[in-house]
Amino acid sequence: MRPPVAPTGWSRWLVPPAALSVHLSIGQAYAWSVFKPPLESAMHLSGTESALPFQLGIVMLGLSAAFGGTLVERNGPRWAMTVALVCFSSGFLLSALGAATGQFWLIVFGYGFVGGIGLGIGYISPVSTLIKWFPDRPGMATGIAIMGFGGGALIASPWSAQMLESFGADSSGIALAFLVHGLAYAVFMSLGVLLVRVPRTEGAPRPGVPAPLEGVQVSARSAVRTPQFWCLWLVLCMNVTAGIGILEKAAPMITDFFKDSGTPVGVSAAAGFVALLSAANMAGRIGWSSASDLVGRKNVYRLYLGVGAVMYLLIARFGDSSKPLFIGCALVILSFYGGGFATVPAYLKDLFGTYQVGAIHGRLLTAWSTAGVLGPLIVNRVADSQEEAGKHGQDLYGVSFTIMIGLLVVGFVANELIRPVHARHHVPAPREATDDAAAERRQSA
Repeated sequence: MRPPVAPTGWSRWLVPPAALSVHLSIGQAYAWSVFKPPLESAMHLSGTESALPFQLGIVMLGLSAAFGGTLVERNGPRWAMTVALVCFSSGFLLSALGAATGQFWLIVFGYGFVGGIGLGIGYISPVSTLIKWFPDRPGMATGIAIMGFGGGALIASPWSAQMLESFGADSSGIALAFLVHGLAYAVFMSLGVLLVRVPRTEGAPRPGVPAPLEGVQVSARSAVRTPQFWCLWLVLCMNVTAGIGILEKAAPMITDFFKDSGTPVGVSAAAGFVALLSAANMAGRIGWSSASDLVGRKNVYRLYLGVGAVMYLLIARFGDSSKPLFIGCALVILSFYGGGFATVPAYLKDLFGTYQVGAIHGRLLTAWSTAGVLGPLIVNRVADSQEEAGKHGQDLYGVSFTIMIGLLVVGFVANELIRPVHARHHVPAPREATDDAAAERRQSA
């Protein structure tokens, strides 16, 4: 399971496609909203209940990334990609069984718990390797790969909608769609398993191959004891909560906003909106993360959080009066959402170095787990309560959007508090460690 070391002459540009094959597959999670209406109709679920598989999947993503981050660093990307393949595909197969037998708990367990483990391990599997291959452009490198996670729904959304139309939106049709997903993604993810390579680090480095570790380096254990880690945790959590609140309920949301207008949104158009959001998510991951290499991580997060709050305000005040305004603001929010994910590994590298950046990234993704519960819970619970109170359309979302604005402001403040890590948390350089040991021997003598 150990990935082969790249031979002489191996192009580092072959590594991002390996990462993309995994991230494009697990990015299907962002197309979950396409399955929400059929599941609610076939199994008589509320909006809050139909969000459970997605919510648990995001929770398990963060938890498996946090607890598996050290294993990924130790065992390498090929092991991680294989684990992701098995868990993610198995999750779909279990969900297919649950839909066929009418057991919603099995869908929650399969897609949410088992598939969520695949999400977490798969998500962090290439990050450390990519940063080591591209030490000169870490934002761009991680953006290319993580772009696939955002773009997965661009493929999965229309594909899933077409399958539900062909197979039927009843329990048997949903089960067959889940089955096809599980088998197809297993084949596609195996390409990444076979293609991934790790760089050589011994001796004089070739172009594109990193030198031995230098500069600021902080271990994963020390990183979680720093205020910088927890400020960045809060930044990521707030940014993700704001984006995922729209993404998880995208198809029903746009339908609700324009239900009483002269041009209501149909099922196919709603699925197209989900695909557009996925495109914005994907574009933001490569565009904003590449921009962060030029303008700095803190500055680009100021954009995500500050302008994101303005976009939410515009939707809350004027969203139902103009489809272009609603769609445009949502696309900007989702581009910031995706950009936040793609930029954070480079932000971690700037703060803590590359020594255990994969493990630190895994621990930070517990913020995603928290946001995966908060975002859908806020939007769905508020919408359900407003509907019970007799409200409809845009009024279902006003309170939840106001909450999102407040959360983005909290994240903005947390970003402003981030400073360089104090030297006491640094891993000593090899020479420093040797000198310290010699000094201790002289003192003892």
